Amino acid sequence: MRPAGPAPVTLAGFYAQKLRWQPCDNGFRCARLFVPFDYRRPAWRAFSLPVVMRPAASPAKRIGSLVINPGGPGASGISYALNSASQFPAAIRDQFSIVGFDPRGVAGSEPAVHCLTGPQLDRYFQTDDVPRTAAQLSAVVAENKFYAAQCEKNSGALLPYVGTRDAARDMDVLRAALGDAKLTYLGKSYGSYLGTWYAQLFPARVRALVLDGAVDPGTPALTAATVQAQGFQVALSSFAASCMSQPGCPLGSGSDVTAGVARLQALLARANQTPLTSNLGDGRAADGALLTTGVAAALYSKGYWPTLRSALTDAFAGDGTVLIDLADLLMERNANGAYSNLADANTAIECLDRPWPRNLPAWQAAAAAATASAPVFGAPDIWQSLQCAYWPVPSQPLPSIRGAGAPPVLVVGTTRDPATPYRWAQALARDLASGVLLGRNGDGHTAYLSGSSCVDTKVNQYLLRLSVSRSGTVCS
Repeated sequence: MRPAGPAPVTLAGFYAQKLRWQPCDNGFRCARLFVPFDYRRPAWRAFSLPVVMRPAASPAKRIGSLVINPGGPGASGISYALNSASQFPAAIRDQFSIVGFDPRGVAGSEPAVHCLTGPQLDRYFQTDDVPRTAAQLSAVVAENKFYAAQCEKNSGALLPYVGTRDAARDMDVLRAALGDAKLTYLGKSYGSYLGTWYAQLFPARVRALVLDGAVDPGTPALTAATVQAQGFQVALSSFAASCMSQPGCPLGSGSDVTAGVARLQALLARANQTPLTSNLGDGRAADGALLTTGVAAALYSKGYWPTLRSALTDAFAGDGTVLIDLADLLMERNANGAYSNLADANTAIECLDRPWPRNLPAWQAAAAAATASAPVFGAPDIWQSLQCAYWPVPSQPLPSIRGAGAPPVLVVGTTRDPATPYRWAQALARDLASGVLLGRNGDGHTAYLSGSSCVDTKVNQYLLRLSVSRSGTVCS
Protein backbone atom coordinates (compact mmCIF):
# COMPACT_ATOMS: atom_id res chain seq x y z
CA MET A 1 0.00 0.00 0.00
CA ARG A 2 1.44 3.32 -1.11
CA PRO A 3 0.41 6.83 -0.02
CA ALA A 4 -1.48 8.95 -2.51
CA GLY A 5 1.05 11.07 -4.41
CA PRO A 6 4.43 12.41 -3.24
CA ALA A 7 5.19 13.44 0.32
CA PRO A 8 4.04 16.94 1.35
CA VAL A 9 6.65 19.67 1.72
CA THR A 10 4.95 21.83 4.37
CA LEU A 11 3.65 21.01 7.84
CA ALA A 12 0.19 22.12 6.75
CA GLY A 13 0.47 19.73 3.82
CA PHE A 14 1.23 16.79 6.13
CA TYR A 15 -1.79 17.67 8.26
CA ALA A 16 -4.03 17.95 5.19
CA GLN A 17 -3.30 14.39 3.98
CA LYS A 18 -6.18 12.11 3.06
CA LEU A 19 -5.68 8.43 3.80
CA ARG A 20 -6.30 6.25 0.76
CA TRP A 21 -7.94 3.22 2.36
CA GLN A 22 -7.89 -0.18 0.67
CA PRO A 23 -9.54 -3.40 1.90
CA CYS A 24 -7.13 -5.79 3.63
CA ASP A 25 -6.99 -8.65 6.14
CA ASN A 26 -10.63 -9.74 6.39
CA GLY A 27 -12.57 -6.60 7.18
CA PHE A 28 -9.69 -4.23 7.90
CA ARG A 29 -8.65 -1.28 5.78
CA CYS A 30 -5.04 -0.34 5.12
CA ALA A 31 -3.33 2.89 4.11
CA ARG A 32 -0.03 4.73 4.51
CA LEU A 33 0.71 8.09 6.10
CA PHE A 34 3.56 10.49 5.40
CA VAL A 35 5.26 12.22 8.35
CA PRO A 36 8.37 14.45 8.21
CA PHE A 37 11.75 13.14 9.33
CA ASP A 38 12.42 16.46 11.02
CA TYR A 39 9.50 18.68 12.02
CA ARG A 40 11.79 21.70 11.80
CA ARG A 41 12.46 20.87 8.12
CA PRO A 42 9.26 19.31 6.77
CA ALA A 43 10.38 19.57 3.13
CA TRP A 44 13.54 17.52 3.70
CA ARG A 45 12.63 13.80 3.99
CA ALA A 46 9.58 11.81 5.05
CA PHE A 47 8.74 8.52 6.72
CA SER A 48 5.91 6.49 5.20
CA LEU A 49 4.00 4.73 8.00
CA PRO A 50 1.52 1.87 7.56
CA VAL A 51 -1.91 2.36 9.14
CA VAL A 52 -4.65 -0.24 9.61
CA MET A 53 -8.27 0.33 10.67
CA ARG A 54 -11.15 -1.87 11.71
CA PRO A 55 -14.20 0.31 10.98
CA ALA A 56 -16.76 0.89 13.71
CA ALA A 57 -19.43 -1.82 13.59
CA SER A 58 -22.26 0.69 14.17
CA PRO A 59 -21.51 3.79 12.10
CA ALA A 60 -24.58 5.61 13.43
CA LYS A 61 -23.18 5.35 16.99
CA ARG A 62 -19.57 6.09 16.02
CA ILE A 63 -17.66 8.34 18.44
CA GLY A 64 -14.43 8.43 16.44
CA SER A 65 -11.16 6.51 16.12
CA LEU A 66 -9.42 4.61 18.92
CA VAL A 67 -5.70 4.67 18.13
CA ILE A 68 -3.79 1.84 19.84
CA ASN A 69 -0.12 1.05 20.45
CA PRO A 70 1.30 -2.14 22.05
CA GLY A 71 4.58 -0.74 23.34
CA GLY A 72 8.11 -2.06 22.96
CA PRO A 73 9.41 0.39 21.95
CA GLY A 74 9.66 -1.26 18.57
CA ALA A 75 6.51 -3.40 18.59
CA SER A 76 4.28 -3.24 15.53
CA GLY A 77 1.01 -1.41 15.98
CA ILE A 78 -0.22 -3.03 12.76
CA SER A 79 0.23 -6.55 14.14
CA TYR A 80 -1.31 -5.48 17.43
CA ALA A 81 -4.44 -4.10 15.77
CA LEU A 82 -4.87 -7.08 13.45
CA ASN A 83 -4.52 -9.54 16.33
CA SER A 84 -6.34 -7.70 19.11
CA ALA A 85 -9.14 -5.63 17.59
CA SER A 86 -11.59 -8.52 17.91
CA GLN A 87 -10.82 -8.77 21.64
CA PHE A 88 -12.24 -5.35 22.41
CA PRO A 89 -15.77 -5.46 23.89
CA ALA A 90 -18.70 -4.99 21.54
CA ALA A 91 -19.47 -1.47 22.79
CA ILE A 92 -15.95 -0.32 21.86
CA ARG A 93 -16.00 -2.07 18.47
CA ASP A 94 -19.44 -0.60 17.75
CA GLN A 95 -18.57 3.00 18.52
CA PHE A 96 -14.90 3.30 17.59
CA SER A 97 -12.88 2.56 14.50
CA ILE A 98 -9.86 0.75 15.95
CA VAL A 99 -6.64 2.06 14.38
CA GLY A 100 -3.08 0.76 14.63
CA PHE A 101 0.10 2.14 13.05
CA ASP A 102 3.79 1.33 13.00
CA PRO A 103 5.77 4.23 14.50
CA ARG A 104 8.68 5.80 12.64
CA GLY A 105 11.56 3.36 12.22
CA VAL A 106 9.47 0.38 13.37
CA ALA A 107 8.38 -2.74 11.44
CA GLY A 108 6.59 -1.61 8.26
CA SER A 109 7.82 1.98 8.50
CA GLU A 110 9.72 3.08 5.40
CA PRO A 111 12.53 3.45 6.15
CA ALA A 112 12.94 1.24 9.24
CA VAL A 113 15.88 0.79 11.60
CA HIS A 114 18.12 -2.20 10.87
CA CYS A 115 21.37 -2.88 12.74
CA LEU A 116 22.36 -6.55 13.06
CA THR A 117 21.81 -9.65 10.96
CA GLY A 118 20.08 -12.70 12.43
CA PRO A 119 23.37 -14.53 13.25
CA GLN A 120 24.77 -11.34 14.78
CA LEU A 121 21.69 -10.97 16.99
CA ASP A 122 21.97 -14.64 17.97
CA ARG A 123 25.52 -14.00 19.15
CA TYR A 124 24.51 -10.82 20.95
CA PHE A 125 21.64 -12.46 22.86
CA GLN A 126 23.91 -15.33 23.94
CA THR A 127 26.57 -13.03 25.41
CA ASP A 128 26.99 -13.72 29.13
CA ASP A 129 25.25 -10.74 30.74
CA VAL A 130 26.37 -11.61 34.27
CA PRO A 131 30.09 -10.88 33.79
CA ARG A 132 32.24 -12.03 36.71
CA THR A 133 35.72 -11.59 35.22
CA ALA A 134 37.53 -8.90 33.28
CA ALA A 135 37.47 -11.11 30.18
CA GLN A 136 33.70 -11.61 30.41
CA LEU A 137 33.16 -7.88 30.89
CA SER A 138 35.36 -7.18 27.86
CA ALA A 139 33.15 -9.51 25.81
CA VAL A 140 30.01 -7.63 26.92
CA VAL A 141 31.61 -4.29 26.05
CA ALA A 142 32.81 -5.54 22.67
CA GLU A 143 29.37 -6.87 21.68
CA ASN A 144 27.64 -3.64 22.66
CA LYS A 145 30.18 -1.46 20.88
CA PHE A 146 29.69 -3.62 17.79
CA TYR A 147 25.91 -3.25 18.06
CA ALA A 148 26.14 0.55 18.24
CA ALA A 149 28.64 0.67 15.36
CA GLN A 150 26.45 -1.51 13.13
CA CYS A 151 23.42 0.67 13.85
CA GLU A 152 25.42 3.70 12.74
CA LYS A 153 26.66 1.86 9.66
CA ASN A 154 23.28 0.50 8.55
CA SER A 155 20.79 3.10 9.83
CA GLY A 156 22.83 6.11 10.84
CA ALA A 157 20.67 8.58 8.89
CA LEU A 158 17.57 7.51 10.84
CA LEU A 159 18.95 7.41 14.37
CA PRO A 160 18.45 11.10 15.31
CA TYR A 161 14.79 10.99 14.18
CA VAL A 162 13.18 7.90 15.76
CA GLY A 163 12.51 9.31 19.23
CA THR A 164 9.18 9.29 21.02
CA ARG A 165 8.75 13.06 20.93
CA ASP A 166 8.60 12.95 17.12
CA ALA A 167 6.46 9.80 17.16
CA ALA A 168 3.92 11.71 19.28
CA ARG A 169 3.91 14.46 16.66
CA ASP A 170 3.27 11.78 14.05
CA MET A 171 0.27 10.63 16.04
CA ASP A 172 -1.22 14.10 15.79
CA VAL A 173 -0.76 14.06 12.01
CA LEU A 174 -2.54 10.68 12.06
CA ARG A 175 -5.37 12.12 14.16
CA ALA A 176 -5.89 14.85 11.58
CA ALA A 177 -5.75 12.38 8.69
CA LEU A 178 -8.40 10.26 10.43
CA GLY A 179 -10.66 13.30 10.61
CA ASP A 180 -10.82 13.40 14.41
CA ALA A 181 -10.85 16.77 16.16
CA LYS A 182 -9.37 15.15 19.28
CA LEU A 183 -7.40 11.97 19.96
CA THR A 184 -8.75 8.89 21.72
CA TYR A 185 -5.83 6.59 22.48
CA LEU A 186 -4.91 3.35 24.25
CA GLY A 187 -1.17 2.88 24.79
CA LYS A 188 0.23 -0.15 26.57
CA SER A 189 3.68 -0.34 28.20
CA TYR A 190 5.99 1.94 26.16
CA GLY A 191 2.82 3.02 24.38
CA SER A 192 1.98 4.86 27.61
CA TYR A 193 5.15 6.92 27.15
CA LEU A 194 4.05 7.78 23.62
CA GLY A 195 0.66 8.88 24.97
CA THR A 196 2.29 10.89 27.75
CA TRP A 197 4.34 12.81 25.19
CA TYR A 198 1.14 13.47 23.24
CA ALA A 199 -0.48 14.96 26.35
CA GLN A 200 2.55 17.19 26.80
CA LEU A 201 2.67 18.42 23.20
CA PHE A 202 -1.04 18.57 22.36
CA PRO A 203 -3.07 18.78 25.60
CA ALA A 204 -5.96 20.65 23.93
CA ARG A 205 -6.30 17.86 21.33
CA VAL A 206 -6.78 15.07 23.88
CA ARG A 207 -10.21 13.47 24.13
CA ALA A 208 -9.16 10.41 26.17
CA LEU A 209 -5.81 8.74 26.87
CA VAL A 210 -5.52 5.31 28.52
CA LEU A 211 -1.90 4.75 29.59
CA ASP A 212 -1.78 1.09 30.63
CA GLY A 213 1.35 -0.50 32.09
CA ALA A 214 2.62 3.01 32.57
CA VAL A 215 6.21 4.15 32.11
CA ASP A 216 7.45 6.99 34.30
CA PRO A 217 9.27 9.52 32.08
CA GLY A 218 10.92 11.16 35.06
CA THR A 219 13.06 8.14 36.02
CA PRO A 220 16.71 8.30 34.87
CA ALA A 221 17.70 5.56 32.43
CA LEU A 222 19.82 3.26 34.61
CA THR A 223 17.44 3.73 37.53
CA ALA A 224 14.59 2.68 35.26
CA ALA A 225 16.50 -0.47 34.27
CA THR A 226 17.05 -1.29 37.95
CA VAL A 227 13.39 -0.74 38.82
CA GLN A 228 12.34 -2.95 35.92
CA ALA A 229 14.70 -5.70 37.10
CA GLN A 230 13.07 -5.47 40.52
CA GLY A 231 9.68 -5.80 38.84
CA PHE A 232 10.74 -9.01 37.12
CA GLN A 233 12.14 -10.29 40.42
CA VAL A 234 8.79 -9.66 42.15
CA ALA A 235 6.96 -11.39 39.31
CA LEU A 236 9.34 -14.36 39.52
CA SER A 237 8.69 -14.67 43.24
CA SER A 238 4.95 -14.61 42.60
CA PHE A 239 5.32 -17.38 40.02
CA ALA A 240 7.55 -19.37 42.38
CA ALA A 241 5.06 -19.09 45.24
CA SER A 242 2.28 -20.40 43.00
CA CYS A 243 4.44 -23.18 41.56
CA MET A 244 5.83 -24.34 44.92
CA SER A 245 2.35 -24.59 46.42
CA GLN A 246 1.62 -27.38 43.94
CA PRO A 247 3.14 -30.87 43.76
CA GLY A 248 5.98 -31.49 41.35
CA CYS A 249 7.24 -27.91 41.07
CA PRO A 250 10.80 -27.89 39.67
CA LEU A 251 11.73 -25.11 42.11
CA GLY A 252 10.89 -27.28 45.12
CA SER A 253 7.93 -27.44 47.46
CA GLY A 254 6.68 -25.51 50.45
CA SER A 255 6.69 -21.82 51.25
CA ASP A 256 10.41 -20.94 51.03
CA VAL A 257 10.16 -18.89 47.85
CA THR A 258 13.66 -17.47 48.35
CA ALA A 259 15.10 -20.97 48.19
CA GLY A 260 13.13 -21.76 45.06
CA VAL A 261 14.34 -18.63 43.29
CA ALA A 262 17.92 -19.37 44.41
CA ARG A 263 17.60 -22.82 42.86
CA LEU A 264 16.70 -21.24 39.54
CA GLN A 265 19.50 -18.70 39.83
CA ALA A 266 22.00 -21.51 40.38
CA LEU A 267 20.70 -23.30 37.26
CA LEU A 268 21.19 -20.15 35.15
CA ALA A 269 24.71 -19.67 36.52
CA ARG A 270 25.62 -23.29 35.69
CA ALA A 271 24.25 -22.84 32.18
CA ASN A 272 26.60 -19.90 31.65
CA GLN A 273 29.47 -22.29 32.39
CA THR A 274 28.03 -25.39 30.69
CA PRO A 275 25.06 -24.69 28.41
CA LEU A 276 22.08 -27.01 28.44
CA THR A 277 21.12 -29.09 25.44
CA SER A 278 18.57 -28.01 22.85
CA ASN A 279 16.78 -29.87 20.07
CA LEU A 280 16.33 -26.77 17.90
CA GLY A 281 19.30 -27.74 15.76
CA ASP A 282 20.36 -24.18 14.98
CA GLY A 283 23.71 -24.18 16.75
CA ARG A 284 22.73 -21.80 19.52
CA ALA A 285 23.95 -22.59 23.02
CA ALA A 286 21.26 -22.84 25.70
CA ASP A 287 23.33 -20.64 28.01
CA GLY A 288 22.30 -18.58 31.01
CA ALA A 289 21.74 -15.37 29.02
CA LEU A 290 19.27 -16.98 26.62
CA LEU A 291 17.53 -18.98 29.36
CA THR A 292 17.07 -15.87 31.51
CA THR A 293 15.37 -14.15 28.58
CA GLY A 294 13.06 -17.14 28.29
CA VAL A 295 12.12 -16.93 31.96
CA ALA A 296 11.45 -13.20 31.64
CA ALA A 297 9.28 -13.78 28.56
CA ALA A 298 6.99 -16.14 30.46
CA LEU A 299 6.49 -13.63 33.28
CA TYR A 300 4.72 -11.15 30.98
CA SER A 301 1.48 -13.11 31.28
CA LYS A 302 0.15 -15.44 33.94
CA GLY A 303 -1.17 -17.53 31.06
CA TYR A 304 2.43 -18.59 30.40
CA TRP A 305 3.05 -19.85 33.94
CA PRO A 306 2.18 -23.49 33.10
CA THR A 307 4.57 -23.30 30.13
CA LEU A 308 7.30 -21.86 32.36
CA ARG A 309 6.78 -24.62 34.91
CA SER A 310 7.17 -27.23 32.16
CA ALA A 311 10.15 -25.41 30.66
CA LEU A 312 11.93 -25.32 34.02
CA THR A 313 11.22 -29.01 34.58
CA ASP A 314 12.97 -29.69 31.28
CA ALA A 315 15.79 -27.28 32.10
CA PHE A 316 16.60 -28.93 35.42
CA ALA A 317 16.75 -32.18 33.44
CA GLY A 318 19.29 -30.55 31.10
CA ASP A 319 17.07 -29.45 28.19
CA GLY A 320 16.70 -25.71 27.50
CA THR A 321 14.59 -25.99 24.33
CA VAL A 322 11.32 -24.55 25.66
CA LEU A 323 13.05 -21.66 27.41
CA ILE A 324 14.78 -20.77 24.13
CA ASP A 325 11.41 -20.94 22.36
CA LEU A 326 10.05 -18.45 24.91
CA ALA A 327 13.05 -16.16 24.39
CA ASP A 328 12.52 -16.31 20.63
CA LEU A 329 8.87 -15.40 21.08
CA LEU A 330 9.80 -12.33 23.12
CA MET A 331 12.50 -11.16 20.72
CA GLU A 332 10.47 -12.01 17.57
CA ARG A 333 12.95 -14.51 16.13
CA ASN A 334 11.52 -16.73 13.42
CA ALA A 335 12.28 -20.42 13.02
CA ASN A 336 14.51 -19.60 10.03
CA GLY A 337 16.76 -17.45 12.21
CA ALA A 338 15.50 -14.09 10.97
CA TYR A 339 14.35 -11.44 13.44
CA SER A 340 11.83 -8.66 13.08
CA ASN A 341 13.34 -5.22 13.64
CA LEU A 342 11.95 -5.14 17.21
CA ALA A 343 15.36 -5.36 18.91
CA ASP A 344 17.00 -2.82 16.61
CA ALA A 345 14.14 -0.31 16.81
CA ASN A 346 13.90 -0.81 20.57
CA THR A 347 17.57 -0.02 20.98
CA ALA A 348 17.48 3.02 18.69
CA ILE A 349 14.47 4.54 20.46
CA GLU A 350 15.63 3.75 24.00
CA CYS A 351 19.10 5.17 23.40
CA LEU A 352 17.65 8.39 21.99
CA ASP A 353 14.80 8.96 24.44
CA ARG A 354 16.84 9.42 27.64
CA PRO A 355 20.39 10.38 28.55
CA TRP A 356 22.66 7.42 29.37
CA PRO A 357 26.04 7.43 31.13
CA ARG A 358 29.00 7.25 28.78
CA ASN A 359 31.49 5.87 31.32
CA LEU A 360 31.74 2.14 32.05
CA PRO A 361 32.17 2.49 35.86
CA ALA A 362 28.65 3.97 36.09
CA TRP A 363 27.26 0.82 34.45
CA GLN A 364 29.33 -1.45 36.71
CA ALA A 365 28.01 0.33 39.80
CA ALA A 366 24.45 0.15 38.51
CA ALA A 367 24.77 -3.56 37.73
CA ALA A 368 26.07 -4.28 41.22
CA ALA A 369 23.25 -2.30 42.85
CA ALA A 370 20.61 -3.90 40.64
CA THR A 371 21.93 -7.39 41.38
CA ALA A 372 21.65 -6.74 45.11
CA SER A 373 17.90 -6.04 44.83
CA ALA A 374 17.11 -8.30 41.86
CA PRO A 375 19.57 -11.23 41.85
CA VAL A 376 18.25 -12.97 38.72
CA PHE A 377 17.48 -9.99 36.49
CA GLY A 378 19.57 -7.11 37.86
CA ALA A 379 22.78 -7.50 35.87
CA PRO A 380 21.06 -8.56 32.60
CA ASP A 381 18.68 -5.59 32.70
CA ILE A 382 21.59 -3.18 33.10
CA TRP A 383 24.04 -4.69 30.63
CA GLN A 384 21.48 -5.22 27.86
CA SER A 385 21.33 -1.44 27.37
CA LEU A 386 25.09 -0.87 27.24
CA GLN A 387 24.89 -0.02 23.51
CA CYS A 388 23.56 3.34 24.64
CA ALA A 389 26.93 4.16 26.25
CA TYR A 390 28.45 4.05 22.76
CA TRP A 391 25.50 5.41 20.79
CA PRO A 392 26.54 7.50 17.78
CA VAL A 393 23.98 10.28 18.25
CA PRO A 394 23.33 12.27 21.44
CA SER A 395 20.36 11.37 23.61
CA GLN A 396 17.53 13.80 24.17
CA PRO A 397 17.22 15.56 27.54
CA LEU A 398 15.11 13.85 30.19
CA PRO A 399 11.70 15.53 29.86
CA SER A 400 9.62 17.16 32.56
CA ILE A 401 6.12 16.21 31.54
CA ARG A 402 2.93 17.64 33.05
CA GLY A 403 0.39 17.63 30.23
CA ALA A 404 -1.08 20.82 31.65
CA GLY A 405 -4.41 21.64 30.06
CA ALA A 406 -5.33 18.07 29.11
CA PRO A 407 -8.62 16.56 30.34
CA PRO A 408 -8.44 13.62 32.78
CA VAL A 409 -5.84 11.05 31.65
CA LEU A 410 -6.37 7.46 32.88
CA VAL A 411 -3.12 5.86 34.10
CA VAL A 412 -3.39 2.10 34.68
CA GLY A 413 -0.94 -0.15 36.53
CA THR A 414 -0.71 -3.73 37.81
CA THR A 415 0.73 -4.36 41.26
CA ARG A 416 3.06 -7.20 40.20
CA ASP A 417 3.71 -6.12 36.63
CA PRO A 418 7.20 -7.37 35.70
CA ALA A 419 8.09 -4.93 32.92
CA THR A 420 6.43 -1.71 34.12
CA PRO A 421 6.29 -1.85 37.92
CA TYR A 422 3.27 -0.34 39.66
CA ARG A 423 5.34 2.46 41.18
CA TRP A 424 5.74 3.88 37.67
CA ALA A 425 1.98 4.15 37.22
CA GLN A 426 1.75 5.86 40.62
CA ALA A 427 4.53 8.29 39.65
CA LEU A 428 3.07 9.08 36.23
CA ALA A 429 -0.38 9.75 37.70
CA ARG A 430 1.27 12.23 40.08
CA ASP A 431 3.38 13.80 37.34
CA LEU A 432 0.47 14.49 35.01
CA ALA A 433 -1.59 17.52 35.95
CA SER A 434 -4.79 15.58 35.21
CA GLY A 435 -3.59 12.02 35.89
CA VAL A 436 -6.11 9.56 37.37
CA LEU A 437 -4.65 6.30 38.74
CA LEU A 438 -6.40 2.94 38.31
CA GLY A 439 -4.72 -0.16 39.72
CA ARG A 440 -5.11 -3.90 39.24
CA ASN A 441 -4.01 -6.14 42.10
CA GLY A 442 -2.55 -9.01 40.12
CA ASP A 443 0.20 -10.52 38.00
CA GLY A 444 1.27 -9.97 34.41
CA HIS A 445 2.05 -7.07 32.13
CA THR A 446 -0.67 -4.42 31.63
CA ALA A 447 -4.25 -4.60 32.88
CA TYR A 448 -6.89 -3.77 30.27
CA LEU A 449 -8.28 -6.83 28.47
CA SER A 450 -6.17 -9.03 30.76
CA GLY A 451 -8.95 -10.76 32.68
CA SER A 452 -10.09 -8.09 35.14
CA SER A 453 -13.75 -7.22 34.52
CA CYS A 454 -13.35 -4.36 37.02
CA VAL A 455 -10.51 -2.75 35.04
CA ASP A 456 -12.22 -3.41 31.72
CA THR A 457 -15.45 -1.80 32.88
CA LYS A 458 -13.74 1.32 34.18
CA VAL A 459 -11.60 1.74 31.06
CA ASN A 460 -14.63 1.24 28.82
CA GLN A 461 -16.62 3.83 30.77
CA TYR A 462 -13.78 6.29 30.34
CA LEU A 463 -13.38 5.66 26.61
CA LEU A 464 -17.11 5.77 25.90
CA ARG A 465 -18.37 8.41 28.35
CA LEU A 466 -15.17 10.07 29.65
CA SER A 467 -16.11 9.11 33.23
CA VAL A 468 -13.35 8.24 35.71
CA SER A 469 -13.28 6.68 39.16
CA ARG A 470 -11.58 8.17 42.18
CA SER A 471 -7.82 8.28 41.56
CA GLY A 472 -6.07 5.44 43.36
CA THR A 473 -8.89 2.91 42.92
CA VAL A 474 -7.47 -0.65 42.87
CA CYS A 475 -9.35 -3.53 41.28
CA SER A 476 -8.87 -6.93 42.90
